[in-house]
Amino acid sequence: MTLPEIQMADLSLAENFQTLFDAVQRSSLFSDSKTFSDAVANEPLAQILDSYHRQKNETDFDLKAFIEQNFILPAEQVTEYHSDLNKPIQQHLEDLWEVLSRQPSTSEAQGSLIPLPFSYVVPGGRFREIYYWDSYFTMLGLQVSGREELVESMVNNFTHLIDTIGFIPNGNRTYYLGRSQPPFFALMVNLVAESQGEQVWQRYLPQLEKEYAFWMRGCEELSPNLTVKNRVVMLPNGSVLNRYWDDISLPRPEAYKEDVALAAQVHDQSPAEVYRHLRAAAESGWDFSSRWFKDSQTMQTIHTTDLIPVDLNCLLWFLEKKLQRAYELGGNVLLAHRYEEKAAQRHRAIQAFCWNEALGFYFDYDWKLNQQKDNYTLAAAFPLFFSVATSVQAERVALLLEEKFLQKNGLLTTLQFSHEQWDAPNGWAPLQWVAYQGLKNYQFDELAQQVAQNWTSNCEVYYKKTGKMMEKYNVLTDDISAQDGEYPNQDGFGWTNGVYLKMKE
Repeated sequence: MTLPEIQMADLSLAENFQTLFDAVQRSSLFSDSKTFSDAVANEPLAQILDSYHRQKNETDFDLKAFIEQNFILPAEQVTEYHSDLNKPIQQHLEDLWEVLSRQPSTSEAQGSLIPLPFSYVVPGGRFREIYYWDSYFTMLGLQVSGREELVESMVNNFTHLIDTIGFIPNGNRTYYLGRSQPPFFALMVNLVAESQGEQVWQRYLPQLEKEYAFWMRGCEELSPNLTVKNRVVMLPNGSVLNRYWDDISLPRPEAYKEDVALAAQVHDQSPAEVYRHLRAAAESGWDFSSRWFKDSQTMQTIHTTDLIPVDLNCLLWFLEKKLQRAYELGGNVLLAHRYEEKAAQRHRAIQAFCWNEALGFYFDYDWKLNQQKDNYTLAAAFPLFFSVATSVQAERVALLLEEKFLQKNGLLTTLQFSHEQWDAPNGWAPLQWVAYQGLKNYQFDELAQQVAQNWTSNCEVYYKKTGKMMEKYNVLTDDISAQDGEYPNQDGFGWTNGVYLKMKE
């Protein structure tokens, strides 16, 4: 089909919708390409498309009026919520859980939205659906708020997605079905295990296995003659590590106009290659960052799928360790040993390919060039978060986090000012938490506390000024909000709320 988000057997219907979709997105009817992607047809789609093709060439045809007549456009519920600045910030966040919560879906006809059987929390703003890695950091706050039942409901929604789709998509939209996001499912199960005990690992073992199989798909086909397949890469010493990927090489429907425009500016790669790199960066959650650019500055040099990200491989190491534990609890010694070996091999490979002894820091690895990238990013905190680093390595990383990344309002995401949102001067709640907890794991308590103090103080200052919790913040100054990105800074905001509450706990 020409548009993968249309799950229909009628090819002609999909092709006709592509014509309308392309016209709407290229016309800039909406400031955000995601708006029409989230719209719901209020008549049978075939009927709407028939009307469109009959009317579109008429001299007085008004495309915007046609769309508004035939589609229900999404509302951003959080923007309609007005906070009471007389309330302390913690009370504001407790109230926001209700605003950001969504109930199980009872209708199948919701446009691109994939129904979920249990309650969940959305990030806020333009993000009207559940998001994979966001949800873990939201759950941290729900846990502090005593909402373990909602945490479990969200985990069970992800279980449902794994069982019905085969993996956890970026979000519960059909246009996200080509990609996932950083694999935090095992960490979510870990939160449930903290309150219910280790038997939880047995309950979720089938889904943990399916999650792992998704990320490792194609691994058995790798050889010296075929060193890369899907999300797996065989490195020169025979080690296998993972990369971000997307199974679709078309413009993202939620950023259609932007993707088409960028592909037209790139002359050394085909449009399909550019779209794949863009989608892979979206799978990383860091969309977008100089981290994924060859020149560390311009989107036209994006090459995400050429890179072995250190954070992704730490997450998969943790998944392997938890699969090992689940099989140990079930008495399956053979499979427990198999995952222990997989985790040990990945640990060695992370150290061999991502650790830089001379610079004392972790970097992503370019498997095409067989060399490390040289840009410093906060992804280097993940080996500390998962206790993959040695104590000496952790000390050297901590030193650079303090010297290069720590600012008045938290930690920089990268040291590059590129006009992309996952770069300086911006800081993001999930990475603050990863760094904070990673430092705590190695007893750098004073530095960890400074990170938490700087970040939470900034959230409080901004809340006092605006009554909002934001998706991201400017960590250099609180006089200017977070900068750049392909959409405006969003308020809500699930993972900021969760990390703030967890840090204050």
